[in-house]
Amino acid sequence: MMHVEITHLIDGKKEFKEAQVMPLDLSYLLEEPSWSTTVQTGKFTMASASSSSPAKSETGDPWLLTPGPLTTSRSVKEAAVHDYGSRDHYFIDVNVRMRQALVEIVNGSGSHVCVPMQGSGTFVVEAMIGTLVPRDGKVLVLVNGAYGTRIAKICDVIGRSKSVLEFPENVPVDPAAVGKALAEDASITHVVAVHCETTTGILNPVEDIAAIVAEHGRRFLIDAMSAFGAIPLDATTVPFEAVVASSNKCLEGTPGLGFCVVRQDALEAAKGNAHSLTLDLHDQWTALEATKQYRFTPPVHTILSFDQALKEFQDEGGVAGRGGRYTENCRVLVDGMRRMGFSPLLPDELQAPIIVTFLMPQDKRFDFQSFYDALRDKGYVIYPGKLTVAETFRIGCIGRLGTAEIEGALRAIKGTLAEMGVADCAPIAA
Repeated sequence: MMHVEITHLIDGKKEFKEAQVMPLDLSYLLEEPSWSTTVQTGKFTMASASSSSPAKSETGDPWLLTPGPLTTSRSVKEAAVHDYGSRDHYFIDVNVRMRQALVEIVNGSGSHVCVPMQGSGTFVVEAMIGTLVPRDGKVLVLVNGAYGTRIAKICDVIGRSKSVLEFPENVPVDPAAVGKALAEDASITHVVAVHCETTTGILNPVEDIAAIVAEHGRRFLIDAMSAFGAIPLDATTVPFEAVVASSNKCLEGTPGLGFCVVRQDALEAAKGNAHSLTLDLHDQWTALEATKQYRFTPPVHTILSFDQALKEFQDEGGVAGRGGRYTENCRVLVDGMRRMGFSPLLPDELQAPIIVTFLMPQDKRFDFQSFYDALRDKGYVIYPGKLTVAETFRIGCIGRLGTAEIEGALRAIKGTLAEMGVADCAPIAA
């Protein structure tokens, strides 16, 4: 048995009660799909569907089983209904609180500072490279997926010299190979890695990479877009210069804000490096420190929502609580899909609890677009594959959802396969 908090809405007010819930039962996979229950668990409401209506979130939207943007809580959405000027004292206080909270997530107080940056996650990745890598520096880009490849392209476009160390999409970065590359090229000043490569869901060993980079006296930059807040990263034990992420991934805010948690001494030394006015982290930080305000119009409503999302993140228990829920979501998803005959691309030991890549079934009656559309009609949005090594599709484990939503998605998948006449979900032969 486990205890959860049940939320009821009574006369417009929330009331919280303790309830006992039985352990998870996967026997639903042996049953015919039924779409008729509404479940309240933890602090979020989960509405499944009847045969004539799709499953939907507490705000009536489909469940987003994607790498982001994600399903967000009603309270995160509601935080954005208010209007504040960017110079308003309340909004300034929100930003101070937000920046400190993000530093604390990686245990960086006293050594690191947070610089928020308007735009998507890729904006702040480019800002990190363009600001922290000097114009005469050289980047070793570690690639095992599309997002590493994107970083290499950023280096080309902004005029930073680079070397690429590439691995197959289903193989993690090898720290020993990184060490060898650094030993052979003394001109490399910085190493960049993706913590969780969303192309496959693979988890790269950033702790081991960081140790190798430090051993060779170079600087380590991390793209933790799909890991920050769910997979531990500790600045006191992992020697990184900077890590970037965004508001709309594991912290469950809305899109529109990236952020860089960076060593203050490295940021101070980066004055004049940037290739861009708008993406200059040093200039952005200097303005925020001096005036508590952004240089250019900030995404006020996104930041208000993010402030609420960070409160909910802390209420859930921080990284341990958020990562624990995602890990359970991932376990239920992978177990359920395997029972139906699907094969994950990655072995369990390489799989991050963020998004899971499944190999496309060999059954000729399986058509991904029809499969996708049918699931969308049932209230679940999944994601196409992004691989070159195999035909795949992806299902996310993150966002404001729990095992009840994953179970609902599995029932929808089982029902859709029956409708399509798909009997064999074994993967296409390599």
